[in-house]
Amino acid sequence: MTFDIIIIGSGPGGYVGAIRAAQLGMKTAIVEREHLGGICLNWGCILTKALLRSAEVFEFMRHGMDYGLAADNIRFDAEAIVQRSRSVSGRLSRGVEGLLKKNKIQVIWGEARLTAPGRLSVSDSVGRSTQRRPDTPAGAQGPGEYSADHIIIATGARPRVLSGLEPDGERTWTYFEAMVPKRIPESLLVVGSGAIGIEFASFYSGLGCKVTVVEALPQILPAEDEEIAKFAHAQFEKQGITIRTAAKVVSAKRAPNGQIVAKIEGVGASEEVCVDAVIVAAGVQGNVENLGLETVGVRFDRGCIAVDEYGRTNVRGVYAIGDVAGPPMLAHKAEHDGVVCVEAIAGHPTHPVRKDRIPGCTYSRPQLASVGLTEAKAKAGGRALRIGRFPFAGNGKAIALGEDRGLVKTVFDAGTGQLLGAHMVGAEVTELIHGFATAMNLETT
Repeated sequence: MTFDIIIIGSGPGGYVGAIRAAQLGMKTAIVEREHLGGICLNWGCILTKALLRSAEVFEFMRHGMDYGLAADNIRFDAEAIVQRSRSVSGRLSRGVEGLLKKNKIQVIWGEARLTAPGRLSVSDSVGRSTQRRPDTPAGAQGPGEYSADHIIIATGARPRVLSGLEPDGERTWTYFEAMVPKRIPESLLVVGSGAIGIEFASFYSGLGCKVTVVEALPQILPAEDEEIAKFAHAQFEKQGITIRTAAKVVSAKRAPNGQIVAKIEGVGASEEVCVDAVIVAAGVQGNVENLGLETVGVRFDRGCIAVDEYGRTNVRGVYAIGDVAGPPMLAHKAEHDGVVCVEAIAGHPTHPVRKDRIPGCTYSRPQLASVGLTEAKAKAGGRALRIGRFPFAGNGKAIALGEDRGLVKTVFDAGTGQLLGAHMVGAEVTELIHGFATAMNLETT
């Protein structure tokens, strides 16, 4: 079958790009091997938000007396928490299926491989040429040969595996296993303190688990402004989370009782911790394998597909968007990548994604949100700065909510008044960051 555009992968970048292509009148297909909606809807950002919401509500219930409320025998049901998160995921995945059907986008079920520019071979997801999953969307195509003038790679990314900490599905987890625990462990080691690691640390700690976080760099949340990260660090420790920065897990062995004994070395004394489970959250890597990219000569850059500002690779007619095209690896960035790439293909007026204006959020407790340059990066650029700060302790709404532990920090160019960046930590800051993103795009001072 022949199409104008075929997109490989139905995650946020893939399905949004497909919808935009259909809106612009192009005959569009999308190839998916496992879940409509991709990792984000099925195993990533959406599920973690559902899990974190359960932990947050549990935390409110346990501290009801702080608000003049009383409740007895507060407890949680781990199985029900996981089931709720899966039902949220299922609802959204079905929604994506409905959107694709509404926009007359052909779903091709299987694994795609480029055989030449403009040509794909799709095999069954489990390696058999005729096997079809029972939940294949109605009207979906299966294995076969397909062609399109434009092929967009939107295959996303997967957890990075560290040597000596390979996941076993039982005691050593990636974020896949961490989202569907059979029980809540009494103790947990989280390796890596980016957004994924900190969100899981916050979730499990909120349910009473003793959590230790190990970060190889000098600060947790390395992408965040140093001052904001230090504020968050202190809040996490007050909640009982143990944090080791500038440290690494050098070995991890199974003890006779089934626990993991991990040796941690770094700044300060070496120590061994015994935990029920380990979550490896040391970043992600692009899904570039088994796509035939080498066959057609696509170039790579640091493990991802090298693209220009419109998602074009070095091979005519082949494009890449989202996580597989490099950082920042965020769902909303992938969606915008998809729109820009498709509009450029269609000759529609568009402009590249401004990566310096993409907000990022961490849904821990407290939450973090930021956009633009940190103070350190702005100084490194040789700018004279004006720094603004406002603590939640001086905000009436925050005090009324019982959430007075927070900070807003702004970074301005001292000469022009340009807003260079905004960084926030505290309750609901993930709902406030858009104001600063809008201000930056409007060039307000």
